[in-house]
Amino acid sequence: SKLAALFKHPLYNIPVPEVTEKDKLFIINPMEKFSLHSSGSDEWVSSSKAETLLLTGKTAYDTYPTWLKFHIGINRYELYPRQDPLLPTLLQDLATQRIVSSVQKSGGTQLKLIMTFPNYGQALFKPMKQTRDQETPIDFFYFSDFERHNAEIAAFHLDRILDFRRIPPVSGRLVNITKEIRDITTDKKLAKTFFISPAGNVCFYGECSYYCSTEHALCGKPDRLEGSMAALLPDKTLAKRRSWRSPWRRSYHKSKKAEWELNPNYCAQVRETPPYDSGHRLLNLIDMTILDFLMGNMDRHHYETFEKFGNDTFLLHLDNGRGFGTHSRDEPSILAPLQQCCSIKKSTYLRLQLLATEPYRLSDVLREAMAADPLAPVLAEPHLQALDRRLGKVLVAVGHCLAR
Repeated sequence: SKLAALFKHPLYNIPVPEVTEKDKLFIINPMEKFSLHSSGSDEWVSSSKAETLLLTGKTAYDTYPTWLKFHIGINRYELYPRQDPLLPTLLQDLATQRIVSSVQKSGGTQLKLIMTFPNYGQALFKPMKQTRDQETPIDFFYFSDFERHNAEIAAFHLDRILDFRRIPPVSGRLVNITKEIRDITTDKKLAKTFFISPAGNVCFYGECSYYCSTEHALCGKPDRLEGSMAALLPDKTLAKRRSWRSPWRRSYHKSKKAEWELNPNYCAQVRETPPYDSGHRLLNLIDMTILDFLMGNMDRHHYETFEKFGNDTFLLHLDNGRGFGTHSRDEPSILAPLQQCCSIKKSTYLRLQLLATEPYRLSDVLREAMAADPLAPVLAEPHLQALDRRLGKVLVAVGHCLAR
């Protein structure tokens, strides 16, 4: 296993700083069990009055569902640990747990559902929009591209292989539209959009600002539909997140260019602007840039951080559905932050060099990581080959910076 060898490599065993109480997203009393608000909300709260009878030798923590252990494990430095024993169970839960509720997630240009499990865990479901071998048409603007369910799955595994661990766990899943969405939804607006197509398939389209109409309906075969299931982060009422506009955001206009596309010295002014004038924020943003270039994702207009940790923390790499749309061409402009700032974390650079060598080839370890997903193969083979080519281009860009 190349993947197992990779995770045993010294570069993947650099210790994270010691995690103190103030570095944890949640501080919990290990003696308390967790119960739910009586209001029927899906948020969990600490309850001293909860039944405290536990099996001999078990702690209250042992009784928590896996998704709750995942939330409790989040800290200033990582979303989940490198050798996380919870990860296989969490991915299996996302793929197999019974769905008891499906409602549409508000906002966004495309249809997404929030699905709830019997243990109150929740996942974000993105349905299949196009087949794995379809490429984004060459005349499409990045902002009118589809979101791809398989890109979300591949992005999670790629992020983990790069040792960023900033994307919540994602699993593929085959969903029954009739039993797991239509029959159990309490969302009246969503319920109104179900119909049977002329081919006899169950379809629905929901309500959203862009691709929610009968022309863009999602149809099962006859009611089976592929999708990605992403573990939800803690509710924002429990763990506030801050949204940051990316300094290298695109113009989202058919003819206008953004300032960074016109000014080659743009990075100098970014370096003087908070929060990029201190800490690792700019280097973390360049990590995200490299992830996006490898995936071909041009749609990174914002990113988020946990408010509790201030500027000294990682960036959350959420919403990766517009990655892996094209394998036959690369988008060099995604690398602008790296090229303009000529900065990269040493650890990131060393890992990229490692992933360009035969024993740890990026395409091989990613293929292996995704092989256990219920929807494998997740990516068409040309996308995996494109990753190796793009990794070479990142290393060339760093080489130019070093030469300068």
